[in-house]
Amino acid sequence: MQISEKIVTNNEDLQGFDPKNPPNPKLIDTCVHCGFCLSTCPSYRVIGKEMDSPRGRIYLMDAINEGEAPLAEGTVQHFDSCLGCLACVTTCPSGVQYDKLIAATRPQIERNYSRSLPDNLYRKLIFNLFPYPQRLRVLLAPLLLYQKLGFPKFFRATGLLNKISPRLGAMESLLPDVTVKSFVNTLPEVIPAKGEKRYRVGVILGCVQRLFFSKVNEATVRVLTANGCEVVIPKSQGCCAALPEHQGQKEQAQTLARQMIDSFAETGVDFMIINAAGCGHTLKEYGHILADDPNYREQAKAFAAKVKDAQEFLAEVGLIAPLLPISDNELTMVYQDACHLLHGQKISLQPRQLLKQIPGVKLREPIDAALCCGSAGIYNMLQPEVAEELGQQKVTNLLNTGARLIASANPGCSLQINKHLQIQGKEIPLMHPMELLDYSIRGVKIDA
Repeated sequence: MQISEKIVTNNEDLQGFDPKNPPNPKLIDTCVHCGFCLSTCPSYRVIGKEMDSPRGRIYLMDAINEGEAPLAEGTVQHFDSCLGCLACVTTCPSGVQYDKLIAATRPQIERNYSRSLPDNLYRKLIFNLFPYPQRLRVLLAPLLLYQKLGFPKFFRATGLLNKISPRLGAMESLLPDVTVKSFVNTLPEVIPAKGEKRYRVGVILGCVQRLFFSKVNEATVRVLTANGCEVVIPKSQGCCAALPEHQGQKEQAQTLARQMIDSFAETGVDFMIINAAGCGHTLKEYGHILADDPNYREQAKAFAAKVKDAQEFLAEVGLIAPLLPISDNELTMVYQDACHLLHGQKISLQPRQLLKQIPGVKLREPIDAALCCGSAGIYNMLQPEVAEELGQQKVTNLLNTGARLIASANPGCSLQINKHLQIQGKEIPLMHPMELLDYSIRGVKIDA
């Protein structure tokens, strides 16, 4: 396939990648163009174009590297359509490291491609708001008033925001409920273990997680302490850097990563525990994110080596707290695989193993379990059309299992799935696995 002929006929003065860490030609050359990635790529399955598949994007990277294609709207749109779900990495029989290739491409785009003014403003709003919990907290009161006055129902019923801007409509449709707990920090800096202390662990609160899913963090802490962990939560911790890192905002991601490392530097913890899939994947990549920083390179590697997903950690060290039934009858549930757990961190069995230890729980598996739900960080706010179709497919597949409850280990996935449950008029509980374990330890029953 002559990609260069399809994209450009005159290669003079093409704007391409700069010399700072472009996609590695050696990694590009490992792709044998077999096409195994196509069936597992969510953007290709929705859009149906070769250039919106991992194989097609690798062709484009190579063409831009060779000066045969420009870094322009015609090529950037295909990189932007990638969800970064990494399903292709799992599927590829040749071991192509597409994750490293797309991670190298996105900063190049941000440095060398001029986006439109509306696109730039929208992205600046996201990158200057969502990674900063204190800035988000300022908006809680207006958001609470907005929800109490019934504006969400109005905008979603009329579709007015979608007509003005599909992106703004998508952002509004994903707004989680603001509660009283969103306004306060409910967790102390140090929480002692119940009984004999086995480990001293740090807990990373997340950004959206700490404001809108604080009950998940509280449940995580209770489960950890019940299983012999002393928990440390530095108040200085901020964003893990996942959002800017996944979108090529390299300098911002590096700054946030350094701040996170510094916040845990003197805590003496054995492990850093995270309960959000996307955050966990980025935290484990700190050694790569700060590889060029001589002052933080080694600290970043040491930090990343201590990061554990909460479910991964508990499956490894074992549960010692007794588990009680959480329903009077057999409880059928379906576990939703978050992409950055399944494909990014290779964590799939551990959550299922933990959930099966709860008495009376029966797990069911959906079809296309490895296919992205369309959330992908902020993808559903940047590419709402593709995300809508993926969200609808995911929820349909989850519902078709006949399960009475959905377990989801990522806040972005939970927001996306809840949105499409509402669209389809279905009422089914969705909970984080750590909440379910917490209920089981405390003997709390679920009405499902």
